Amino acid sequence: MDAIVERRKLVKGKVVLIRKSVVQTMSTVNGLFATGKNIIHSSLQFDITKSVSFKLISRTKSSNLLNVAGKVGKETYLENNVSVLRTLGERPEEFDIYFEWDDKDMGIPGAFYVKNLMDDEFLLVSVTLEYPPQTSVTHEHNQKNIQDQNHILDQNLILDQNLILDHIHDQKHIHFDCNSWVHNHKCYKTDRIFFANIPYLPGKSPVQLRVYREEELKNLRGDGTGKREKWDRIYDYDVYNDLGFLDSDAQQDHPILGGLKYPYPRRVRTGRNLIHNNKNDGSYEEPDESYYVPRDENFSQEKVKEFLQLGTKTVAGRIEPLLLSLYLKNTSNEFNGIEELQKMYEGGVDLPLSITANGTPSVIAFPPPHLIKESKFAWMTDEEFAREMIAGVNPAVIRLLKKEELAWPRKIVCSCIQPSTVTKETLEINMDGVKLDEAFADRRLFILDYSEVFMPYLSKINDLPYAKAYATRTFLFLKDDGTLKPLAIQLSKPLRCGCGSSNTESTVVLPADKGVESTIWQLAKAHVTVNDTNYHQLISHWLNTHAVIEPFAIATHRNLSVLHPIYKLLHPHFRDTININSLARKSLINAGSIIEQTFLPGPYSMEMSSAVYKNWVFTDQALPKDLIKRGLAVEDITAPHGLSLAIEDYPYAVDGLEIWSATKKWVQGYVSLYYAEEGAVEGDRELQAWWKEVVEKGHGDLKGQWPKMQSPKDVVETCTTIIWIASALHAAVNFGQYPYGGYIMNRPTQSRRWIPNPGTQEYEEMTNNPQEAFLKTITPKYQTVMDLTVMELLSTHASDEVYLGQRNSLNWTADQHAKQLFAEFTENLGKIEKEISDRNNNQELRNRTGPIKLPYTLLLPTSEPGMTFRGIPNSVSI
Repeated sequence: MDAIVERRKLVKGKVVLIRKSVVQTMSTVNGLFATGKNIIHSSLQFDITKSVSFKLISRTKSSNLLNVAGKVGKETYLENNVSVLRTLGERPEEFDIYFEWDDKDMGIPGAFYVKNLMDDEFLLVSVTLEYPPQTSVTHEHNQKNIQDQNHILDQNLILDQNLILDHIHDQKHIHFDCNSWVHNHKCYKTDRIFFANIPYLPGKSPVQLRVYREEELKNLRGDGTGKREKWDRIYDYDVYNDLGFLDSDAQQDHPILGGLKYPYPRRVRTGRNLIHNNKNDGSYEEPDESYYVPRDENFSQEKVKEFLQLGTKTVAGRIEPLLLSLYLKNTSNEFNGIEELQKMYEGGVDLPLSITANGTPSVIAFPPPHLIKESKFAWMTDEEFAREMIAGVNPAVIRLLKKEELAWPRKIVCSCIQPSTVTKETLEINMDGVKLDEAFADRRLFILDYSEVFMPYLSKINDLPYAKAYATRTFLFLKDDGTLKPLAIQLSKPLRCGCGSSNTESTVVLPADKGVESTIWQLAKAHVTVNDTNYHQLISHWLNTHAVIEPFAIATHRNLSVLHPIYKLLHPHFRDTININSLARKSLINAGSIIEQTFLPGPYSMEMSSAVYKNWVFTDQALPKDLIKRGLAVEDITAPHGLSLAIEDYPYAVDGLEIWSATKKWVQGYVSLYYAEEGAVEGDRELQAWWKEVVEKGHGDLKGQWPKMQSPKDVVETCTTIIWIASALHAAVNFGQYPYGGYIMNRPTQSRRWIPNPGTQEYEEMTNNPQEAFLKTITPKYQTVMDLTVMELLSTHASDEVYLGQRNSLNWTADQHAKQLFAEFTENLGKIEKEISDRNNNQELRNRTGPIKLPYTLLLPTSEPGMTFRGIPNSVSI
């Protein structure tokens, strides 16, 4: 018997996993009782070595010619029994494991099955095999001398096409980069499978692994039926029918988003029961305590803890006492002057009641936003107002003014109203002696135009009890010193004339620094900023990054195997996106949510984003194409990155082009490793299925305007654009929210008064007390506290964040060439980070810091945890 055991070939492995802590399990009385019962009745629950089994799968040997699937080895269990106390910290645990595996008979391992017999899930981090085995061991793991290692590889296998590239992989280990939660085996139709981290295109995948590869993709796609459970790993599409509706809704309020009438990107299907709304004949998903996301898309335990701690501190400590105070009518919802607003950042505002046991009055306090750390009033300058259009939190909307746009085209249906328009003479007043034709020729005139987006909804918005809004157009001039100067603001709103016809009422406001005209100018700028803030949050931020990326994440999991090199390239850029989007649908953008309570369009917010999505074009999201489309750049082979910028000191564009170019270089090098052969892209069935599904399902409401997937160039441009949207674009529009918008006067979310007309009570109040008139025009107190609380949360990096140029595992691929290219990418980003810092210290580049003395740091790649006003996470993760 001993001789038989000794002849067995044992392959040693190392398993790293994370269990839920016993402290977490016993955090409630019920949990304590349940845990006690498990200890008494089920010792398996705490002896993980008897509860988790593994079976290796060969990538080079099949059972027979008829069954080409790789041979499956014998079942084995973890070794090294670990005490319960070791799991208290929820930290990784390492176990030894020994597989009975004769390489001559079984070949080389390429995958494994894992089975969890416990009730509790665990996170399988990684498995590493010592392969080829260095020693032959007995069942008791006594080391013995063995023959030369060359006997391990069957000579017939050396010529196998699947082994030709092995020289670029680790020759001493086989790594399985798992990072997946494993539930009890009864939760799955088939045992969980994991593959070694060697990338293969479908056509070059070892034949022994192909059936397993296809089966795993089938499991991830599901069958499109049933309610998803918390342990599921199923990725499927659905429309936005989970935002809910209100009892007070009219027939067209809160429509379902997705379809011909209200096109929208798709989100992950949850399969919850539907509620029929008789008012608009729509079927909505019923609310739930938590929204399903595929199990591996959940936040890490560490991030959940931080997220809940920060959310509890901010929401419970600010919104609840203020809401209670207002409900009890102990305080007004208006700020009692700028002094009260300032106190929120300087010690806090005392409320006339206490919600604490010791009777101490509650205080509303916020950290000082970066915007006012150097100066409390520099944000009011025209230079800063304009600078934030190219270096603020919404820097990708401003565009070059076209001659034909100068007189805003409109159909005048009657003579009751003659709208004011911006004319040549209007602009030249403030153009420092430069004539209009000269300015057009030199590309020095720009516009921030929100007329097309807001005008169709202004009648509805202005019928809301709190809203008085315009659609704004701001005209700007590029000065000789490289800064932008606002020339005029056009404020427009719908008007029903005396004759009963619909028309547009427009007013043009010019810059002024004295008297009542200066107050009107400041109010006009505030209305522009309200447009900009709402467009930023609903379109630039939510729609253009969060919503549009989710279909790519879904399609990737459904169609690209974890073995696929493009999966390995893109997967880090979807981390936490599905989870944060589900949280947004549950509490931020749903019917009656924070967005609807505090932002100008209220119940029409998401419908407005749908109207903009109709014109969304994927290829235009590439930064160079975006800049060219907006007239902010022209192609120039002699210029850096092949573009000549209309505004040379355009921080978002200058920094962004460097990030874009470095990313594209990395993607080009990576893609070339796998698609060197002619026809390789068109012949890649997984890639073609992926792209077809993105276009026809994930973004199926948009017809046409999609690139073909026919060449390596198409793959490079597509993947670079996806990475750009998920990383740098999101960072640019997200992590400056609180630094710029935390001071509500700079970026108000609501406008509650139009600019008053002479002879009215509001005009007199504006004349006598400009500050009070300004505060009564913008977001009131309760809505401000809600907005700032959310902004602070969304502007904060988690401690486990993974940034551009980083991976959460060193063994994300076995391809050493790919790792070297990635190391070069990381090095390039480090150089870019230094160059950005150098530019910020260049006093001649006035747009880098502006009057508020706040350097543009949003596209610095790295960051520490917290609200740092910098850092580019790999993904839309917050």
